[in-house]
Amino acid sequence: MILTWLYAPGDRPEVVAKALRCGADAVIVDLEDSVSASRKEYARAATAELLTERPPVPVHVRVNALGSPWAGADLTALVRLHGLAGLRLPKIDSAEQIGRVADRAGGVALYALLESALGVERAYDIARAHPSLHGLTLGEADLRADLGVTAEAGLDWPRSRVVVAARAAGLAPPAQSVFPDIRDLEALAASCARGRALGFLGRAAIHPRQLPVIEGAYLPRPEEVTAAEEIVTAARAAPGALALPDGRFVDPAVVAAAHRTLTLSRRADAH
Repeated sequence: MILTWLYAPGDRPEVVAKALRCGADAVIVDLEDSVSASRKEYARAATAELLTERPPVPVHVRVNALGSPWAGADLTALVRLHGLAGLRLPKIDSAEQIGRVADRAGGVALYALLESALGVERAYDIARAHPSLHGLTLGEADLRADLGVTAEAGLDWPRSRVVVAARAAGLAPPAQSVFPDIRDLEALAASCARGRALGFLGRAAIHPRQLPVIEGAYLPRPEEVTAAEEIVTAARAAPGALALPDGRFVDPAVVAAAHRTLTLSRRADAH
């Protein structure tokens, strides 16, 4: 189960190499926002060379936006490489865009970044656009600009919209967008707690120092593990809906959530 994703600029292979060894569950090599126009071709070539072999952790690539001068060449260079675990598609605002990429991607896992009001409004249609689409997430910097949002709370509705759309389409819970201040780890922890409450699972980072904070925020607390163990034990003894001795009502959905908590706790134990 992936909780931490770390971005690294595709035109800096030495940074990508460090990212692969810093403890992130997966690395996202970026060919888009962090790479200037003059270095797009170099970033693409360097990334393609990296992915000729399978890296030590899953590597996703954020390609350039569809319709940009570079997107077509990005897809052509990457989709058949053995080391590619997934493609991140920025600025998606229609299901048709997913279909067009899926036709070229040969079954590679696709992830849609929703970065505009239109993309958020169409989240469910995008989420069920094609079987190759494995997830949704928000691109919150662009979305803030599009909406004119000036406070964290202003993104609660788009965040909830993406969580609901992903669930309704049978996709995994989305990971949170990056937190831009790499120094304020306390604010990052608070933001992760809010994201977890809204239904996100894990988060993308832009610096290795953010990774332990993200993981700690999304791993279950001891009291949550204890409660989950009680629920699973009771459900095994009496399948179906039941009431626990403390009055809590348990149905299959609650049991499923408890199993997810225990899966996450086993990850913590392994560390």
